[in-house]
Amino acid sequence: MSEPLVIDETQSAILDTVRRFNADVVAPVASELDARDDPEDCFSWEIIEKADELGIRTLTLSEDWGGLGVDSLTAALVIEELAKADIGISVVMAQTLKIAQILQLALTEAQQQKYIPMFRDTPRGLLAIGITEPETASNYFVQHDAPFQTKAEKVDGGWRINGMKHFISNGNRANVYLLFAQTEKGKPLAEGATCFLLDRSLDGFTIGRVHDKMGERLANNAELLFENCFVPDENVVGAVGKGFQVLVDFFPASNAYAAATIIGTATTAYERALDWARNRVQGGKPLIEHDGIRAQLAEMHMLLDVARTYVRKATWMADNRDLGWEPALAALPKVFASQAAWKIVTWAAEMHGGYGYMRELGLEKLMRDAAAFLHSDGVNRTLLLKAAKMLF
Repeated sequence: MSEPLVIDETQSAILDTVRRFNADVVAPVASELDARDDPEDCFSWEIIEKADELGIRTLTLSEDWGGLGVDSLTAALVIEELAKADIGISVVMAQTLKIAQILQLALTEAQQQKYIPMFRDTPRGLLAIGITEPETASNYFVQHDAPFQTKAEKVDGGWRINGMKHFISNGNRANVYLLFAQTEKGKPLAEGATCFLLDRSLDGFTIGRVHDKMGERLANNAELLFENCFVPDENVVGAVGKGFQVLVDFFPASNAYAAATIIGTATTAYERALDWARNRVQGGKPLIEHDGIRAQLAEMHMLLDVARTYVRKATWMADNRDLGWEPALAALPKVFASQAAWKIVTWAAEMHGGYGYMRELGLEKLMRDAAAFLHSDGVNRTLLLKAAKMLF
C-alpha cells in the first residue's frame, strides 16, 4: 500500500478522521451517486454536512476563524485521501479549502468579517471561483491578448456585470464566489481583469445548466450567468484591473491540490491492481508472479511516489516562497500527476482483463474519473506552455 508521508501527530489524526469519513460516508454511496442520470442528482448534501460535522470543510480556516488552520501540505494530504474514496468529493472540498485560504489572505478586514462567517456558519457552505468561459479557457494560461467576455462596467457605487462562466466547480452549490471579469477595455484578460467577491443573493446572478460530465460526477460543475448584476465597490478583491495578481499572490498551491486529487484516484487503482494480481491465478500462478506484471506494478508504485513527492515539494514551497519558490511549481505537478494517473488506471484495468471493463469492479469509474484531470485545472499542454514561459 502506497501511503503518503505523514510528518506529525496532528496530520495523522486528521487523516484518520478522513479515512473514517471515506469508509462510513462516501464509499457506501459513491457508485450509486455516480450512476445517476441527472448530474445534479449525483451531488449529496448529506456528505457535505457530515464533512462539516467532522471539521473537514473548514480545515484551512485559521483557529481564530473556527478552523484548524492547516498548512498547504496538510491540506494536500487530506485532498489526496478524500480522492481515494471518490474524486468528486475531493474536488468539492479542494475548491473550498483552497479558496478559504485566499479569503483569509486577499480580503480586506471588512470583507473577511462579512463573507468568511457567511461561508463558515452554514454546514452547507461551499466556495467557488469563476474564471473559465466558453471562449476563454486556455487563454488564461497562455496569456493571449483576448479579454474576458464577462464584462464589469463601472457605475455609481460599484460595477454592473454581464456575461457567463462555465465548467465552474461547485458553481451551482457554493454560497460565496470569487469572480473574474473584464474591467479595462482594450487590454488582455491577464492585465485588464478584476476579481470580485459575490454571494448567491445578488440580483442578476443566476445558475445556468449543470454540466453532464463523463466522470468526477459527485462534484457539480455549472454555468454562472450575470445579467446587469450590480456588485458594490467594496466587493473588489485587490486592485481594479489586477485580478490575476490575486492568483499569483494567494493561489500558489492550487495546481498541487489538483495533483493531490488525481494521485488519490490513482492510488486506489494501484491498490486494486495489486490485490487483484496477488489473488488472480493465470498460467498456473498468481499474476504477480509473472515478471511483466511485477515490473508494471513496480512502475506504478514509482510513479505514485514521484508524483506525491512533487506535491509535497510544491505545497511546502507555496507556504515558504521566500526560501526559493519556483513559479513553474504552479503548473507542473498537476501535469505529471495526471499523466501518471492515466497510465496507472489504464494499466490497472488492463491487468483485470475483461473484468476491468465491467462496471461492477469499479475500474471503469476510476478511468472516467482520472480522465478529468487531463483537462481540469488547466489542459496539460497549456500548462506546459505556461511552465515553459516561467522557466525560459
